[in-house]
Amino acid sequence: LRTPGTPEASFSDDPLRMLRAARFAAQLDFEVAPDVVTAMTDMAGRIDIVSAERVREELNKLLLSEHPRKGLGLLVDTGLADRVLPELPSLRLESDEHHRHKDVYEHSLTVLEQAVDLEEDGPDLVLRLAALLHDIGKPRTRRFEKDGRVSFHHHEVVGAKMTKKRLTDLKYSNDMIKDVSKLVELHLRFHGYGDGEWTDSAVRRYVRDAGPLLDRLHKLTRSDCTTRNKRKASALSRTYDKLEERIAQLQEQEELDAIRPDLDGNEIMQILGISPGPVIGRAYSFLLELRLENGPMGHDAAVAALKEWWAAQQ
Repeated sequence: LRTPGTPEASFSDDPLRMLRAARFAAQLDFEVAPDVVTAMTDMAGRIDIVSAERVREELNKLLLSEHPRKGLGLLVDTGLADRVLPELPSLRLESDEHHRHKDVYEHSLTVLEQAVDLEEDGPDLVLRLAALLHDIGKPRTRRFEKDGRVSFHHHEVVGAKMTKKRLTDLKYSNDMIKDVSKLVELHLRFHGYGDGEWTDSAVRRYVRDAGPLLDRLHKLTRSDCTTRNKRKASALSRTYDKLEERIAQLQEQEELDAIRPDLDGNEIMQILGISPGPVIGRAYSFLLELRLENGPMGHDAAVAALKEWWAAQQ
């Protein structure tokens, strides 16, 4: 890939062309000419004058291409990513002979590629953004433990906040920001259940928290396994297969996608003889927790539980 004239003149005229070069490389699986790469590196700071909306659109086209890893790698190598998506190059964590850990940057690009492979109905920008950004909280949460291990406690929570800020700065829609941030926040949830012996309550909460993002969360979680240990990868896959089977079974039993308490707000007011107010929300939350913990209770049992809760509030 070359520019019609000199790359310096082309990029000076419109700095967005530097991102476009990376996007074309990703779309066409082409290499960018060395003099163009040099100019992109030398002039990376010029991208700062381009509006966030134009940058976002080029990033979207790059991410939705057939070879996004190639384009993203070029952005990182030229320093352009430091300007438009600094969380990505920050994943190239330093390591030393005493504290060894996997390269989070390479891992994230591999997760993106694996997520692309799992897409069923064409490119999915929400899934691809979540795959790329799912570990961006790791640099801020990295700790070296006494036994030599490296930990990243709560990096999913920190990462979700960082994702929200970055996507906001790039002027993404509120719905896109909400969905991608939620996937980043939930991407470790599956691993919190260890041996895979999920209770019905845990399955309900998993589905409730994922909501309409459940199918994407399945894909992201599966993509997040990049271990070269075939036995470990196979075990993780089998465990997730079991979880999906459990979800399907409970969905059939309980219409899990629309989990609600056994009583609605009007019924709560009628039973307790109260008017609309904050207490209705607290009662509703109480009944929802019972529903998540125990499954459907039936009307009479829910009424009895509500009255017992209300008596304890007095």
